[in-house]
Amino acid sequence: MGNNKPPWQRQPHRRNVGTRELRKSFLIVCEGEKTEPKYFQGFRINKNVVEISIKGFGYNTRSLVNAAISLKEERDYDQVWCVFDRDSFPAQEFNAAFEIAANNDIQVAYSNEAFELWYLLHFHFYESAIKRKEYWKILTKLPGHKYEKNSDTIYDELLNLQSDARRNAKRLLSNYTQSNPERDNPSTTVHLLVEELNKYVI
Repeated sequence: MGNNKPPWQRQPHRRNVGTRELRKSFLIVCEGEKTEPKYFQGFRINKNVVEISIKGFGYNTRSLVNAAISLKEERDYDQVWCVFDRDSFPAQEFNAAFEIAANNDIQVAYSNEAFELWYLLHFHFYESAIKRKEYWKILTKLPGHKYEKNSDTIYDELLNLQSDARRNAKRLLSNYTQSNPERDNPSTTVHLLVEELNKYVI
């Protein structure tokens, strides 16, 4: 029986490995060149059990997935993830990215409208649509200092609140009776990637 779940709800595929191949490998391909990569680089991963390659390209949704496919063809990763935003991309392009990713065994950690929604969910539960230009204003108030988009320390600053963010992200998704990432503002699945990475945190 096929997998009837929509692409953004499917569980990561796990490659079968032989007894000699113990170390897992992740590829995380990000739309942002700095913001998202710097956040994921903050995870203190046990490098003895997993290798994580993080790329930031600055591509749009479909182009980003195609870049991930090209990298995936060069190496057999256990999990491949694309991290991108809804932003103002045409709905056709955004939805196509999900389908292309699913057809190539690539997971998607999306945010509608922007990745900073994941940061906001560390502090509060938001269920009303927020324009991306408002994210920065709110984030400057919440941590008590000016929000720096390409911060090197954002992961550590938010770590103690991460469980709240995961809970709020799941609650957001449950609010939509029929999930549709293109229209579901706000919503995010970044927590799914975070939970996978947390399995390997020291």
